[in-house]
Amino acid sequence: MNEALKLKLAAIFVRGIVTSGCGGRGWGGSGAAVVGIECGFELHEEGGNLVLFPSAPHLALWRLWTAARRRLPFSVIGSLNGVHMFGQNLEVQLNSARTQDTTVVWRSFHDSITLIVLSSAEGSSELGLERLLQMVFGAMVLFVGLEELTNIRNVERLKKELRASYRLIDSFLGDSELIGDLTQCVDCVVPPEGSLLQEALSGFAEAAGTAFVSLTVSGRVVAATESWWRLGMPEAVLVPWLAGSLPPQAAGDYPVYLPHGSPTVPHRLLTLTLLPGLELCLLCGPRPPLSQLDPQLLERWWQPLLDPLRACLPLGPRGLPAGFPLHIDILGLLLLHLELKRCLFTVQPSGDKEPSPEQRRRLLRSFYTLVTATHFARGQRWAQCPLV
Repeated sequence: MNEALKLKLAAIFVRGIVTSGCGGRGWGGSGAAVVGIECGFELHEEGGNLVLFPSAPHLALWRLWTAARRRLPFSVIGSLNGVHMFGQNLEVQLNSARTQDTTVVWRSFHDSITLIVLSSAEGSSELGLERLLQMVFGAMVLFVGLEELTNIRNVERLKKELRASYRLIDSFLGDSELIGDLTQCVDCVVPPEGSLLQEALSGFAEAAGTAFVSLTVSGRVVAATESWWRLGMPEAVLVPWLAGSLPPQAAGDYPVYLPHGSPTVPHRLLTLTLLPGLELCLLCGPRPPLSQLDPQLLERWWQPLLDPLRACLPLGPRGLPAGFPLHIDILGLLLLHLELKRCLFTVQPSGDKEPSPEQRRRLLRSFYTLVTATHFARGQRWAQCPLV
């Protein structure tokens, strides 16, 4: 893979007024690039011409370099935004377009912000790009709330607040080992002693005073309370993904909005590290304070389960416990439970074979996208689709 290129933000339009060019913090990865606010970008050359920018009426658009070291002309960016607005004025909804080597997808959210993504990456599809935009907007709501995005009073303050979402959006664009962004199902693992972990988790949740608790490893859910499983989409995917993207630390306390369940009133996301990569996630209100979750409480519930917890660490990339019976020729596996909105995704049952795990992930994602986009109509209920 070629060295990542630095992509620079060229211009910001707010209500049709050019405000500034800027550079700095980056969002990037091998599959796509998302335009950020006051930020630069990293994009691998193999990704092709990949751009995403918010557009009018409230936030107009952002422009950046392509992976081919060539600027998209301002006229092209303006035309993409203009043709979408022109269609809206005629009550025509422009969703996507395709050239010989590029796919363009437009998506408007709450008649306030329009996100546009261009991709010439091999295997890119309208379905994948649409869901990327949904995840990006969901991440924005998660950090700043829906009110700030639909009723923009101070653009500069919004740009500053959205910086907190950069790390999460970074993780959507890299070569992630997760697939919930595409399937819209929660990435899960199969722990070797799940009943013991579930019992301890339920007891810990009662002692901590919150019904929303999960145990995660590298962004995948190992076990969760019943209330946690009732979280709506997209927060059911976003919150564990966020926990897996945060820098390592013993404990954290973050204000988050739930895009579906509570888009205007923030909750608190508490994270507690049991082992490196293995974390407890709690969603709660003002209580309990983080200081109440002292080491004694953690030791009481989790010290007796130290060995089962250690056995969960390899599940981050693998998803399945060692010795799980699978045919030796299975190189990758995607299992979806569409009613429960959970999925199991692994490309490491046979890690020593070709193609590489990275290639397997791309192939399996492409296969899922092809089957879903080809055989199921837009808007069809996921619960009616068979397992892939």
